[in-house]
Amino acid sequence: MTVIVRDVHAEDAEGFARVRRAALPYMLATAEQLVFDWARAHPDSHYRPLVAVTGTGTGGIVGTAQVGIAHDAAEPGIGYANVYVDPEHLGRGAGTLLLRAAEEHLAERGARTLYSWVLDAPENLAWAARRGYSSSRSAYFLRLDLTTAELPPLQAPPAGVELLTAEDFSAGPRPLFELDALTSADEPGDVGVELDDFAHWRATIWEHPLFDRALTTVAVVDGVPAAFSAAQTDGLGRYNSGMTGTAPAFRGRGLAKLAKNTSLHRARAAGCTEAFTGNDTGNEPMLAINKWFGYEVGAREVRHVRTIG
Repeated sequence: MTVIVRDVHAEDAEGFARVRRAALPYMLATAEQLVFDWARAHPDSHYRPLVAVTGTGTGGIVGTAQVGIAHDAAEPGIGYANVYVDPEHLGRGAGTLLLRAAEEHLAERGARTLYSWVLDAPENLAWAARRGYSSSRSAYFLRLDLTTAELPPLQAPPAGVELLTAEDFSAGPRPLFELDALTSADEPGDVGVELDDFAHWRATIWEHPLFDRALTTVAVVDGVPAAFSAAQTDGLGRYNSGMTGTAPAFRGRGLAKLAKNTSLHRARAAGCTEAFTGNDTGNEPMLAINKWFGYEVGAREVRHVRTIG
């Protein structure tokens, strides 16, 4: 059966989300989220989502690719291409066609270093190697069954610490942007991130349809946001910890653990049944915290890199 790669159309959102959930069930994906992301991509990212479809181009979606330039990276010329194929349609060339189109797009826009996440299975790693990609760091997908988990008991915050939600900052979320920027600056990864565009952060993160302000928990110390656990929900009972971190000046006080535990309890009370998160395999402090909560490894993904030009 012929496979064709093309740019996404708005009506592709549900099929795109379906493939993402089938290929990577540890990440949230909804049609609403995708339409939002496509419409609000930063112009400097040259973001180009692609789909692989069967037949003449109007058939079912069997593969997807998220393609763009890491515009917020400290180093220029870094591109990414994350390709996922419906497990029921592997071996038909969809992934190869998607990657080829992605690489051409990125090269035309000045990318010289390409990154791609690959699920840690022998056939996937071999596929990436044959296309000139070398493995670098890796990360775990973690899952927690909120219907059976014995979460640590809720604890009263220490003196001077208040537990708020992101909703409490609705009138002015800039303090949360600044906290996010501080904690993201030293997050483990191949590509350094510099958050310095508040307007873009507000439009793409604060307003994101998956971002759950009621479940996102912020530890405030003497009036200053010090740590947070960002929550995402998809309306299907699935909860994801988008980011948990502490500002450098407040580390070592257990504030991130306090915020995340509170958020998990709130998620279960709100009817969430599954919780997901991800950790760099070398991030031992956060892995230990998530093990303490009861998370178990669901899958491993390996970041691959290729230099072009």
